[in-house]
Amino acid sequence: MYKKWFLPFIAPAVILFTLVVGIPFVIGVLYSFSAWRGVYFKGGDNLFEAWVGFDNYAKVFRNPDFLNALGYTVTFTIMAVIAINVFALAQALLVNALGRAVGFFRATFFLPNLLGGLALGYIWLFIYENIFSTTLFGPDGLLPIDLLTNMTQDHNKNLLAMLIMFVWQQAGYMMIIYTTGLANISQDYYEAASIDGANAVQRFFHVTVPMLMPSITIVLFMTLANSFKLLDPNVALTNGEYDTRMLALQILRVPKDTSNNYGVAQAEAVLFFLIVAAISITQVIITKRKEVEA
Repeated sequence: MYKKWFLPFIAPAVILFTLVVGIPFVIGVLYSFSAWRGVYFKGGDNLFEAWVGFDNYAKVFRNPDFLNALGYTVTFTIMAVIAINVFALAQALLVNALGRAVGFFRATFFLPNLLGGLALGYIWLFIYENIFSTTLFGPDGLLPIDLLTNMTQDHNKNLLAMLIMFVWQQAGYMMIIYTTGLANISQDYYEAASIDGANAVQRFFHVTVPMLMPSITIVLFMTLANSFKLLDPNVALTNGEYDTRMLALQILRVPKDTSNNYGVAQAEAVLFFLIVAAISITQVIITKRKEVEA
C-alpha cells in the first residue's frame, strides 16, 4: 500500500524542486561558460554564439577579490564551526542537567535564531558602534578593551564581530539538536562507566561524544553550510568594506565590479556551490564513519 502511494505523494515535491532549483541550476551552469551580461549575450544572439568556454573561470582565479573573499570565508567558517559546536553542546549539557524549567531555558537559548537577515546585522551594528565602542569598551567606557571597539571598521576585528553575532544566533538552534541527542542516550551507559571507575571527563569523551555522533554530523553539516553562505550580516556590518567580503557578497558584487559581467558572477557561484558541496559531503562521510565505529 505504501509503495502504491509513494510516487503520487512525492511527485509534487519533485516537480517543484526541478522547476525551482534543478532547471535554474543547469541554466546557471551553462551561462557560466558564456559572455552573459544579464539581459543580453555579448558577441552573439544566444548562449552558444556567446560561448567563451572556461574563460570566465580563468578570470575568477585571477581575481584577487575572489581569492581574498575565499580565504576570509574559510577563516570565518573554521572559527564559527568550532565556536558554535562548543557553545551549543555546552548549552545542551547545561539544559539537560536542569531538573526544572527546562522548556524555559530551551526557548530562551533558541530565541535569537528567530532573528535573521539584515535586521539581525543592523541590530548588532548598532551594538558594536554605539555600545561596545563607547559605553562598554571605549577609551572612556566601563572596561577599555581596544579589540572590542570599532569592530566593523577593521579587517580582523570584523571576523570577531561576525563570529559573536553568528554564534549568538545559531548556538540555540544547534542546542536543540544536541539536547535531542542527549535525551536518546541511555543512562545505563553512564552507570556502567561509573562502575568501571570512569570519571566525569572520561564519561563525556567515551560515552557522550560517541553516542552524540549522529547529532554532531547534523550540526557540523548545518554550521558549515550556513557559515559559507553568510550574506546579510556581512552586508549590514561592513558591506564588504575594509576588505571584509565573504564569498556570497563577493558573488553579489561581481556584476558591479566587472561592468555587468554576469557570466563571471555565475562562474563564481558554480565554484561556490562545488566548494560547499565538496566540504559538506567530505564532512558527512567522515562523521558517518565515526557513527558506525560508535
